[in-house]
Amino acid sequence: MSRTTSPPTRRRRAAALAGSALLAATALTVSSLSGTAAAQAEGARAAAAKVDNPYAGAKVYVNPDWSAKAAAEPGGSKISNQPTGVWLDRIAAINGTSGARGLRAHLDTALQQSGGSPTVVQLVIYNLPGRDCAALASNGELGPTEIDKYKTQYIDPIAAILAESKYANSNLRIVTTIEIDSLPNLVTNTGGRPTATPQCDTMKANGNYVKGVGYALNKLGAVGNVYNYIDAGHHGWIGWDDNFNATAQVLKQAATAEGSTVDKVAGIIVNTANYSALKENNYTINDSINGKSVRESKWVDWNRYVDELSFAQAFRQELVNVGFPSNIGALIDTSRNGWGGTARPSAPGARTDVDTYVNGGRYDRRIHIGNWCNQSGAGLGERPKAAPAAGIDAYVWMKPPGESDGSSSAIPNNEGKGFDRMCDPTYTGNPRNGNSMSGALPNSPLSGHWFSAQFQQLLKNAYPAL
Repeated sequence: MSRTTSPPTRRRRAAALAGSALLAATALTVSSLSGTAAAQAEGARAAAAKVDNPYAGAKVYVNPDWSAKAAAEPGGSKISNQPTGVWLDRIAAINGTSGARGLRAHLDTALQQSGGSPTVVQLVIYNLPGRDCAALASNGELGPTEIDKYKTQYIDPIAAILAESKYANSNLRIVTTIEIDSLPNLVTNTGGRPTATPQCDTMKANGNYVKGVGYALNKLGAVGNVYNYIDAGHHGWIGWDDNFNATAQVLKQAATAEGSTVDKVAGIIVNTANYSALKENNYTINDSINGKSVRESKWVDWNRYVDELSFAQAFRQELVNVGFPSNIGALIDTSRNGWGGTARPSAPGARTDVDTYVNGGRYDRRIHIGNWCNQSGAGLGERPKAAPAAGIDAYVWMKPPGESDGSSSAIPNNEGKGFDRMCDPTYTGNPRNGNSMSGALPNSPLSGHWFSAQFQQLLKNAYPAL
């Protein structure tokens, strides 16, 4: 988490001193404890050892399941050793499915990879009731009202495994990214907005997104070596004035629901499984052309941000402003936002008018910033890296490159995944993407399934180049 001001540094130093005292006390008493008491003492030791940025000075787990698929692709060995997120996208994923190991197997393999060094394991907690209320391709197995099933059959078993002494008292640092594409939907896709969906209105009314996220934060955050990061969308989703603070307030509501507190939040993650450019170098939000701000361009459309780095830093500060700890950090998913290749602009656009200027210089080559499914022309972004900028804990590849966002046509399945026209390259759009073409690649499989054509495109258009 960020180290941008002196007060958090003082707090960390005090916490470190207190942690040292706790460790000493634990060492004196643990020999006389047994069973539950000993486990609690060990848990206290793990909590005392918690670090500010889990990625700093640590290895990051390489998922062998993804790595094998990447290595089998032509050129894939160039990135098959990169760490990626492990998506627990349904109850069955906890114990493992065909072709994918379960949570314990991942943790055991991470311990082997660690060689005794601190090692981050990145988990995506992704199974809310009524999941992804604005995107049918990534709908889940639980209906809108099945919050109790989410708690008892999904979160509780995950928390129980993470709390096992073998893992909780190890050198693993468990990063849990909590419920991608959930809370921001309650702001942008509800009410009387043109972007609203009945499914999102339902989830806002029944409160199960807020309850589910709060419950996950509370249960998982009770494990001493778990670091919770809440999903915060991306700049092209909540970077507008009417979404920015409102989303921060919803995250605060969830972080204090179901027994959780803001102290159980290590930070936020932005741009997960998305394509927004990390940093646009050819124009800034402060530029103007012939007396018109770039905010008036069709692409920016009055947003306050043009890229993910500026957005992540600003939104992290907004969360501090509404009551989160001042040392929270941010993760940015850079797995598919490189936008390299021959289409990458090398200079600003012509200053003829504001649209020509922005469109000629922007790295993000999507038709519309609301397009999200298997985007044509995308490339790998910055490689995973710890502490790359102020307030940023890491660049991560939380979305494993090569895994589909959704199928381009309806495919019957038993994974709870629907068909979303945004994954159909012939779709002409809806209010959430400005009624634009979808920009999706053809012949795509179900979300989460391997998509070789996409993987090859990502390699080809990587920036920095491979």
